[in-house]
Amino acid sequence: MELEINIIDAFTDVAFKGNSAAVIITNDWLCDELMQSIAIENNLSETAYVKKIDIHNYEIRWFSPITEIDFCGHATLASSFVIFAKSDSVTTINFYAEAVGNLSVTKMGNGYIQMEFPSRPPERVSDIPLALLNGLSIKPKEVLLNNQAYFVVYEKEIDVTSVVTDNKLLKQLAPYDVVVTSKSNNYDFVSRYFWPANGGDEDPVTGSIHTGLAPYWAEKLNKTTLNAYQASERGGNIICNVAENKVYLLGKAVQYLKGTIEV
Repeated sequence: MELEINIIDAFTDVAFKGNSAAVIITNDWLCDELMQSIAIENNLSETAYVKKIDIHNYEIRWFSPITEIDFCGHATLASSFVIFAKSDSVTTINFYAEAVGNLSVTKMGNGYIQMEFPSRPPERVSDIPLALLNGLSIKPKEVLLNNQAYFVVYEKEIDVTSVVTDNKLLKQLAPYDVVVTSKSNNYDFVSRYFWPANGGDEDPVTGSIHTGLAPYWAEKLNKTTLNAYQASERGGNIICNVAENKVYLLGKAVQYLKGTIEV
């Protein structure tokens, strides 16, 4: 069986930056074992599988090299980029994912794609796991949690960029991952994301976690439009618009590869 595969760098307008995702569009789902095997072979943060219903409606699933993921923002952006590239007349599409429901995506001007996601603000944690405290080289100012990750808030941006992790300890926090964040001089806020339990050591750019980061910083900074930067080695920029129960993430993407795989 031959399948078309696209690899897209998401949340960037420059090749080799942002976060790479593979996108495979099918008319019917492949078996779960095959989807996981392809994701392992791709060895990217995520491989997105998109099942077409019609030109405006799709189902979507995401697989890391380790496991199926409930929700992935950058691979949704990558999938949207591929679909929009196939038809200039399509400017709005809708994805359905079992864990998060309907995700509306709109092609904007200047190369931006806007994704409408549910808001998932974190709540403060009083009992902080020792694996989290001992797994970070810098002590948190504040720790919060949503259904995806622990949120470690730092006082200074340099803490975010210089923190060293013990991923063997952070892996013990499964099923939760860890995001570290602070206010920024050049952006509204910065972050880094570590997910040894679900994908790898550090994720380059994580759209899904900004559905928690954006409402947190919107409240702290008293603003609803925020410019965010994920300060990984590759780096990526995300514009966040916060509304009631919704977070709109805007980003750009760049095509890296289009080809065929045989399975």
